[in-house]
Amino acid sequence: DSNAQDAEQAHFQYTSPSPRLGIGMDASITPIRHGGLSLVQTTDYFYPLVDDPYMMGKITCANVLSDLYAMGVTDCDNMLMLLSCSNKMTDKERDVIIPIIMRGFKDAAEEAGTQVTGGQTVVNPWMTIGGVATTVCQPNEYILPDNSVLGDVLVLTKPLGTQVAVNAYQWLDQPERWNRVKLVVSEDDVRKAYQRAMFSMARLNRTAARLMHKYNAHGATDVTGFGLLGHANNLARVQKQEVGFVIHNLPVIAKMAAISKACGNLFGLLQGTSAETSGGLLIALPREQAAAFCKDIEKQEGYQSWIIGIVEKGNRSARIIDKPRVIEVPAKDRAGELW
Repeated sequence: DSNAQDAEQAHFQYTSPSPRLGIGMDASITPIRHGGLSLVQTTDYFYPLVDDPYMMGKITCANVLSDLYAMGVTDCDNMLMLLSCSNKMTDKERDVIIPIIMRGFKDAAEEAGTQVTGGQTVVNPWMTIGGVATTVCQPNEYILPDNSVLGDVLVLTKPLGTQVAVNAYQWLDQPERWNRVKLVVSEDDVRKAYQRAMFSMARLNRTAARLMHKYNAHGATDVTGFGLLGHANNLARVQKQEVGFVIHNLPVIAKMAAISKACGNLFGLLQGTSAETSGGLLIALPREQAAAFCKDIEKQEGYQSWIIGIVEKGNRSARIIDKPRVIEVPAKDRAGELW
């Protein structure tokens, strides 16, 4: 795709007023005229991908906020909601579904300690939902993404496989697709993976952002549409030092690696190219502090994080080793529990 490079660049927004600010970031940082403060902003929107409108609202809000969290920004001052309502919906569908989506978005914003004060709604052939997150920061409140050094390790705060889980769930109603994977997973496996993906996508990366400061993170990005390898490459490309990222471990929602293999290279999950929505933060941390970071986030949130790779001397690119270790998440299925 000749536009792929442009799209990849567009993921990171650029600003000009201050040296190195805005280069390769998830959010734009604009130094403002008053008192050494900066305006930090980000926007995102996409199509619905789960069938629960409330969860879709939460996932969208979490996804928008992730770009702030990837910069180590933990407090958002304001959010706007962007809604495009499909003209293919009946009046009744619209009147029922849209308020539920809005409630999910609003509830996630409140969970993040912020509020939605406005936005825009239009009618369109496609349903899309997104938002804008804005905050004003002092310099010590954000972490620039370009300071990783030789010997750092890479930590990932959510498992991979959301796209595979969502697609597999849709295939339950498509016999010709389902026949390709039914030998490796049961319907129950797929429904559970879908629930895991949905709740993972709706979870805020705020605790991870807070702990980036505590454990001296050297930079981060969130894992979304370009997949793990795409975002790792984006992050590697902007480093000041001549380093490279090498990924050895792939934490994946249970059974999703088996589905991906059964489909040939349809998703590219084990190659790191499978799209994720509202994924975890990929963080470069000092080696001696990474284990403590993972322990701390699990203690606070009840969810695992993983050391997935290392920072070595290199040419500012990322790669996944030939046979990465796949970590099934969760390792053991417990009846009646998601994780």
